[in-house]
Amino acid sequence: MKNFLPPEELASSLIAWGEAKVKRTSLQLLVLGFLAGAYIGFAAHLATVVGTGDFSWIGLKKFFIGTVFSVGLMLVIIPGSELWTGNTMMTAAFLEKKISFVQVMRNWFWVYLGNLLGSIFLAWMIVSQTGIMDGVFGGTALQIASAKVSYEVAGHSHNSAYFFRAVGCNWLVCLAVLQAMAAKDIAGKVLGIFFPIMAFVAAGFEHVVANMYFIPAGIFAKNFPGAGSASGLDAAIIDQLNWGAMWHSNLIAVTLGNLVGGGLFVGVLYWWLYVRENTSSKLGA
Repeated sequence: MKNFLPPEELASSLIAWGEAKVKRTSLQLLVLGFLAGAYIGFAAHLATVVGTGDFSWIGLKKFFIGTVFSVGLMLVIIPGSELWTGNTMMTAAFLEKKISFVQVMRNWFWVYLGNLLGSIFLAWMIVSQTGIMDGVFGGTALQIASAKVSYEVAGHSHNSAYFFRAVGCNWLVCLAVLQAMAAKDIAGKVLGIFFPIMAFVAAGFEHVVANMYFIPAGIFAKNFPGAGSASGLDAAIIDQLNWGAMWHSNLIAVTLGNLVGGGLFVGVLYWWLYVRENTSSKLGA
């Protein structure tokens, strides 16, 4: 007996998975999206803590951060919630004509909003209410957030760089979701999630829901003098970090890139490779 689904069965399961998502009410999608935003926020906070301090090997530091960040998708998938980045694969069910464009947009709207609210709530709770971030950890939060809205991206167009980083990110994230769907036990799901998530974080890619936590966490940390001094950043750089910059310097480009990475390179291509031909042959028969 196989303990995983082969690609053909997995692609068919992706269609049924997309159909199931449009059956939830808007309120359910909002609440499940809120939970997923908080779960990714827990992982982002953990990554902030682990990433604080100097490492002799930069690559090793990124590996450790990616290792702990994988907890977020495990919390999303195994207990169950709605994450917008994974839901971009609903394009497969749409192309198979099992769900409508309006149904896809309704799901994406409420889940995206829920992810945003859950991420910002957790950032506010951890940064403003616990006292954990008034010091070196707050300094790390400021460094991360400021880097994500920085206009300096190694000579490349800022939004273009973040767009392509986001494509790579959600390509891997959605493969992690597929591998978790393919596994038939908890251990298999954990392993299927761990490696692609570790890879996207260590590679330096951009995830819109993670950034919904990272950037607000930095904005809230600006209120702590201890965090500002611990960050080592100039006041002018810290001043650039605000709610407007979160959108025009990061989230818009990252959202579009995540949509392409998951919706096109996973959802559309796996439908085209494994589902479309089977459907056509059945109709021909």
